[in-house]
Order: sequence, then C-alpha cells, then structure tokens
Amino acid sequence: MNDYDGLVVLVTGGASGIGAAVARTVHARGATVAVLDRDVTDADSVSLSLACDVTDSTGVDAAVAAVAERFGRIDVVVSNAGIGAQGDVAANDDAEWARVLDVNVVGMARVCRAALPHLRRSPQAAVVLTSSVLAVMGAPNRVLYSATKGAVLALGLAMAADHVGEGIRVNVVLPGTADTPWIGRLLESADDPEAARTALRDRQPLGRLVTPDEVANAIAYLGSPLSGSTTGTVLTVDGGFTGLRLPR
Repeated sequence: MNDYDGLVVLVTGGASGIGAAVARTVHARGATVAVLDRDVTDADSVSLSLACDVTDSTGVDAAVAAVAERFGRIDVVVSNAGIGAQGDVAANDDAEWARVLDVNVVGMARVCRAALPHLRRSPQAAVVLTSSVLAVMGAPNRVLYSATKGAVLALGLAMAADHVGEGIRVNVVLPGTADTPWIGRLLESADDPEAARTALRDRQPLGRLVTPDEVANAIAYLGSPLSGSTTGTVLTVDGGFTGLRLPR
C-alpha cells in the first residue's frame, strides 16, 4: 500500500513495542516517519529519530518543531508513549500517581498541543492516541494505569469534537494484552514466568497475545487518508478479550 505517500508521521514511544511497529508499518506504506522516544538507540531505521521526554514541555516543543522544520510539515501524530503501573488504589503514593499521569495523559496532550499548528495546515491531518482495553473494563491491580488510559480515551473523544471542524481527525485505539517488552518484563518478575505467560495466553479468546504489528495495522488504518470519514472512533484490538465470553 502507498496510502501514506507524501505524509509525515510523528510517533511517540516509537523506539520499541507498539510504537516501533507503527513506525515500520507506516514507513512501508510510504510515510516519512519521525520517532520520538526517551532513548532512540534501538529505534528502527526510519526517516528521523529524536530523543524526547514527553514530560518535558520545552523538549516536546523543540522536538516537534525540529520535525516540522526538517520535513516542512506534520500530517499524522501517533501519540503512543506510555508507562505501566501496578497495584490497587492504595498501592501507589501521590508522587507515583503524578508521575504516571504526567507521562500517560499530560504527555499525550503536550505532544498534540505542540503539533496542532502543523496539523491545521495539513490536508490529511490525523491524530491517533494509544489507550488500552483497561479504559473500559476492570482488571485487578491496575488502578493507576487504568485511570490514565481512561483519561486518554476521554482526551481523544474531546479532541475529536474540538477539531473536526478544522479537518483534523482524532481516533483512539484500545489494545488488549500485547506481546511487548513491558509485558515481557512483567512476566519475568512473576514467581513462575512460564506459568504466568501460559495463564495470560489462555485467557485470550484467540489463544494468544495480541502482536504489536496487529495494533500497528489498526493505528495505520485510523491515521490513513483512506479513513477520511473516521473520527471520534474507538477501535479495540484485543483478540476478543472484552467482547467475548466463551464457554469453558
């Protein structure tokens, strides 16, 4: 496919996991890709990789400006950078709540705010935010993380309403349990990593974890000019986890 020909796509958290898969996918479909991440050492060979911490407003503004200056435009923003958190409502102190909210929610707002003037000039402007199925379902020991992803979902829908009249489409993707480095680290910390992985896999209706490439293809669909009438949409990619209840 060449639906991204001529478009500049900015991907945060693009050096690993879902973000890296997005960068590869849209680059293969013709996009000029700028990856922003705290550490871009292992970023795939795309058009541009910039070190950027989404909690640093000055750094975000500078990185977004550098992308626009280098390529002359920004057409699609995939705001994907995020971190995990575990525990019930009493497990994390105020500082941890502030830290995770700053990365997962305010960080997305910072990137979108910085990119907004450039998106307004694009004839194919789109924003895709990476939330999680935990925005719409309860899971044990994920209170802080779930709260941030619920906020991302609300952020995306509100932005879609604000900017539809400017020709900027905003959509949200809800990945299920994806086979990413973060999930890998989580499983490795379990008492029995192999048993934990088996249990995680067996609870998925498809019988396996979601792959980063599958989420990336969903994000690429939402960002593509071919989806010009798709805005304010929430797309779930979870192997049927939230929607199916299969007999055991």
